[in-house]
Amino acid sequence: MFRYGKLARQAVSAVSYVAECHAVDGVAVSSAEVGKARKIPKALAAKLLSEAASAGILKGTTGPGGGYRLARPAGEIFLMDVVELFERPLSESPCPFGPGWCGKGEPCPLHDDFEKLEGKSREFLEGTSFAVFLKKDGGAGPTS
Repeated sequence: MFRYGKLARQAVSAVSYVAECHAVDGVAVSSAEVGKARKIPKALAAKLLSEAASAGILKGTTGPGGGYRLARPAGEIFLMDVVELFERPLSESPCPFGPGWCGKGEPCPLHDDFEKLEGKSREFLEGTSFAVFLKKDGGAGPTS
């Protein structure tokens, strides 16, 4: 299954906060605000948001009134866009028989099921946009 770690989860959490604020009034949010709201250390929130801005997911501005905003509509930014910034593809299979079993000779009895699960996980991340985090009272309802 497509698994991702703590750093990618925190990045999704940080970007989702920016998406929530974007829907309400389009104000820029600081990394400190994001960190506090999502319980992410301030320095880490700054790093995650900066990386997302470098990738074109967010737009960062400095100075008074500065902070982060979405670089494009939330419906055009997908979970996978953020996850792939912080994760490398896993080279090991989740085979219950251990490393080196599947892919070398006969696959384990669960191999095909794990392949399907991996595909579904990837499909979910690639098909779910940050629009799901928009607040309904912000005028833009969630879309995927």
